[in-house]
Amino acid sequence: MERILIEETIKNIGKKVKLAGWINVRRDHGKLIFIDLRDHSGSIQLVFGPEFEKEKPAQDMRAEWVIEIEGEVNKRPRGMINPKLITGSVEVKVEKLKTLSEAKTLPFSIGKEGYEINEEKRLKYRYLDLRRERLQKNLRMRQKTIHFMRNYLIERGFIEIETPILTKSTPEGARDFLVPARLQPGKFYALPQSPQQYKQLLMVAGFEKYFQIARCLRDEDPRGDRQAEHTQLDIEMAFVEDQEQVLSLIEKLYIDLVKKIFPEKRIKQIPFPRMNYKKAMEKYKSDRPDLRTNKNNPDELAFSFVTDFPMFEWHKEKPASAKATAGKWGAQHHPFTKPQNDDIEKIKKEPEKILAHQYDFVLNGNEIGGGSIRNTDLDVLTAVFEVLGHKKQDIKKKFKNYFEAFSYGVPPHAGVANGIDRFLAVISNEPSIREVIAFPKTGDNRDLMMDIPSEVTEEQLKELKIKVINKK
Repeated sequence: MERILIEETIKNIGKKVKLAGWINVRRDHGKLIFIDLRDHSGSIQLVFGPEFEKEKPAQDMRAEWVIEIEGEVNKRPRGMINPKLITGSVEVKVEKLKTLSEAKTLPFSIGKEGYEINEEKRLKYRYLDLRRERLQKNLRMRQKTIHFMRNYLIERGFIEIETPILTKSTPEGARDFLVPARLQPGKFYALPQSPQQYKQLLMVAGFEKYFQIARCLRDEDPRGDRQAEHTQLDIEMAFVEDQEQVLSLIEKLYIDLVKKIFPEKRIKQIPFPRMNYKKAMEKYKSDRPDLRTNKNNPDELAFSFVTDFPMFEWHKEKPASAKATAGKWGAQHHPFTKPQNDDIEKIKKEPEKILAHQYDFVLNGNEIGGGSIRNTDLDVLTAVFEVLGHKKQDIKKKFKNYFEAFSYGVPPHAGVANGIDRFLAVISNEPSIREVIAFPKTGDNRDLMMDIPSEVTEEQLKELKIKVINKK
């Protein structure tokens, strides 16, 4: 007999079935044993009759054991129907029992939401935490969301292209994770902060509409609700000189996504409000304003776009002395954003006055995406990097492939990257993005379940020609 899913039992009343899954709850009622069995499709009540009274496997069964049964699906007595379950109107009279795996007592309960449990403990035993109904639901909604995004873009002529995970370390913003190259001692790969350069090179290559569900990795200092690695919907479009083309695509995508996947949610305003950075800061004191009418209403979604950001921002550094002031200009978005002024001398002399063709995507006070029209003028791009503190000869060396590619003809293009983790956390009313990621890390980038980062052997270090300097 072939196993069926629990949710299929309601179509098999009066028939014999084989089920397998985890024991949720055991209840002993005299000579009868009742078990709530679950698999990924749902749960159902199993009834073990008096014939199992002296049978050891049945008497030993406990919560979280994995079992397989065969039996007949019957209608429950009228007063015993559970309307909260899809299978609440049926039960299975067990005829055969097989124990597939026993289980120790879990370190915490998985029957409730789990917020009350110490998070580090939950992360250490994440594979058990993921048995929780809430997290199972979150990850299934994540899959549905990504599936919808993928199909939506493919239907509109976009091509999904994967870009490399081992790439080049470049001064784009955050700190890179470095990977030593064993076959080229002393040289390193970097893990991608984003597919930024690759997706622009795809525009040069003639792929006019690109997207990717991209993994992005940044070696940041601990910063609240952040992760060393996150997932984003990465999009690039050629022959785009007006940002409204990008904003309109994203607006329509998320309207349809909410209607399809989250029909219980209500979008406050369509079209999504658009405001420039200056207005947002003056009116809301934030570049990610929360425009909800009632911030206590969990089903209200207030999307908006913020545009016209400053091209540069001043980054303060620790002064060498009490009297000294130190700092440097950084890119508000990233260096490849097109300035709204292409006067090279003005960019260099008055960087604080230069606005960028940059836009952010906001939901309920959270930045869930951002993008820009890209800079395809190599002279202007060089000037931007000079403002950021890079020497002209170093710029052409570090971005040699980029400059070379653009010299062969590049279309105007623009793009956007929307955070999938952040969006899902907000729309699911979760307090942290860790609640919508299967195997997240702590705020300081540790994986408590796998116990990483961890030391490696001396032999591995020798093979890579690397020496660890002891902090002491």
